[in-house]
Amino acid sequence: MAGRIPQEFLDQLLGRADLVEIVNARVPLRRAGREFTACCPFHTEKTPSFSVSPHKQFYHCFGCGAHGNAIGFLMAYERLEFLEAVEELARFTGLNLPQAFSNESATSTRSLLEWVAQADRFYRQQLREHPLRQRAVDYLRQRGLSGQIAQTFGIGYAPPGWDSLGKALIKSGASAEELSTAGLISRDEQGRPRDRFRDRIMFPIRDRRGRVIAFGGRALDGDTTPKYLNSPETPLFHKGAELYGLYEARTHNRQLQRLLVVEGYMDVVALAQHDIQYAVATLGTATTAEHVDRLYRTVNDLMFCFDGDKAGRAAAWRALETILPLLRDGRQASFLLLPEGQDPDSVIRGEGRAAFEERIERAAPLAEYLFAELRAQTDFTSLAGRARLAELARPFLEKLPEGHFRDLMEKQLQQEAQLVSTRLRRPPPSVASPIDRNPRLTRTPLRKAIALLLYRPELAQLTPIIDPVFHEENKEESGVKLLVNLLAILRSNPQLKTAALLERYRDTREGAILEQLATWEPGVPEQNYHFEQEFIDILTSLGRRNALREHLPDMLMRRGTPRALSSEEREALRNLGRTK
Repeated sequence: MAGRIPQEFLDQLLGRADLVEIVNARVPLRRAGREFTACCPFHTEKTPSFSVSPHKQFYHCFGCGAHGNAIGFLMAYERLEFLEAVEELARFTGLNLPQAFSNESATSTRSLLEWVAQADRFYRQQLREHPLRQRAVDYLRQRGLSGQIAQTFGIGYAPPGWDSLGKALIKSGASAEELSTAGLISRDEQGRPRDRFRDRIMFPIRDRRGRVIAFGGRALDGDTTPKYLNSPETPLFHKGAELYGLYEARTHNRQLQRLLVVEGYMDVVALAQHDIQYAVATLGTATTAEHVDRLYRTVNDLMFCFDGDKAGRAAAWRALETILPLLRDGRQASFLLLPEGQDPDSVIRGEGRAAFEERIERAAPLAEYLFAELRAQTDFTSLAGRARLAELARPFLEKLPEGHFRDLMEKQLQQEAQLVSTRLRRPPPSVASPIDRNPRLTRTPLRKAIALLLYRPELAQLTPIIDPVFHEENKEESGVKLLVNLLAILRSNPQLKTAALLERYRDTREGAILEQLATWEPGVPEQNYHFEQEFIDILTSLGRRNALREHLPDMLMRRGTPRALSSEEREALRNLGRTK
C-alpha cells in the first residue's frame, strides 16, 4: 500500500508518468498497433511476448505473467523497494515528494547520506593527493589492481591521524553527532571524537541505488588489528542485509544470470580485475536469509565460493542451511571450495581467469554437496550407516519448501540410503499469494464488466442510469462490492487511468484479481466494439439477477415449483452461481 504517501500524489505521479518512455529507456520497444512489444526483461525468450499499453499505462508479459504499472516496473527491473521506486519516478516526472512525506526522519537520512558521500570523496581524494598516498598505491599495485578497477569500485585511502576526516567534514558544516551516527567517527575514553578509519585502504559500500552508505577498511600496517574493519550498524547500514559489489555487478551487466558469493572485499575486486564481474561479498558476517533473498531477487543461480580451510567449510555449511528454506523451484545453488590456504583473490591471480572459470564449472550443485558432506559422517555401506545417513539428511530436507526440487531431493535420499520411502514431515501449507489463489480467473459477466471498466475507465460515468438495479444488500457481495467501489472511485476521480486505479489496490487480494483482469483486450477492432452498450447490458443483467436472487424464495413459495417459473426466470436462476 502507499504507506505515508498521499493517494492524491500517487494518482498525480502515475498520471504524469509515461510507462512507454520509462520501459523503452531500459528495454527497447517496438510499436505493434496500439501497443508496444519487446522480449521480456524478466525471463529469457526469443519471441517478444512483453506488451506495454500506453492507454492503460500497464505492462504485461504473456510468457511469464509479469505485469504492473510504472512503479511496479521500476521495482521489478531496478530491484527497488516501493518507496525507492516512488522517489525514482518522482525525479523522472519532475514532481517533488509531498512535504508531509519529507519528514524529520527522511531529512535526517538525507543528511547522513550527504556526509557519507563527502567522506567517500575525501578518501578518494587522499588516495590521489595525500603525502603518504604511495604506501596505499603500492599495496594496490602489489595486489594486481589497475587504476581503472580502483576507480570502478571507488577505492580510497584513510590517512593516519586522529581526526583528518572529522575536521574536514565539521569544517563543511557537519556536527560531531551526525558523523558519529553515520559511523564515520567514534569517541575515545576521554570522549574526544576520533576518525573511525585511519591508515587504511577504503572500500565504499553502496546500496542498490549506488549511494555510498558505509565503508570497509583494510589496514596497511600488518600489526594493526583488526585487519579489516567495517562501519558499525547505522540508520543507513545494516550489514546483515547489504552485499559488497552487488551494485557494481548489476551496473556492469543488467542481465545477470549468476552471482558468485565470496567472503572479502579484495576477492570481489580481484575477480573483477580479471573480468569476473559477478562476485559479491558478505560484510564480515555469515550469509543471512536477507542476503539470500536479496540475491535471489536479482538472479536465480547462486554459487558460494569459500576458502578450503576449516573456517571456509563452516561458512559454506552455514550458507547451505540458510539457503534451504528459500530454494523454491527454479532457483539453483552450488558450492565451490578452494584449496586450503587459498582464497579467490590468490587463486585468480595465480591461475588466471580461464582456470578459475573451469573451477566454477566444476562446482558442486547443492544436492551433491549436501549428500557428500553427510556421507563423510557415516559408513553408508552398512544398514546402520544408511539409516544414520537418512536421519542426518531428514532435518535438512524438511527445510525445503514444497515443490519439484524437494520431491527430487527425497528421491535422491531414497537412492543414497536405499530406502523404500522417506519419513519426512511435510511443511505446513503456505499461505498462497492472491495471484497463486487465482492463477486463471473464470470468465463471468461480473468480471467482464470489471475488465471493461479497467480498459475504459470513462465507462464509470455512464452508470448512474442503472444504479437502481444494485440493491444495497447485494453490494456486500465481494465481486459486486468491488465493482461498486471502482465505480465510486472513478466518478470522484474521472482523470484516473488504469495504472493509478490499480495502484489503490496494491498488495491486496482484490488488486491481484484486478491486475489479471487488466490484461483483457477486446479481440476485435475497437471501432467495431460497442464498449458502452456491452457494459450497460452486463450491469443491467447483473441487476436483474440480483433482484431475482432477492425475490426467489417468495416466487417459489407462490408458484410451488421451479417449473412454474418462466423460461427467462429459469435461465437467470441457472446463471446465479456464475455472476461473481
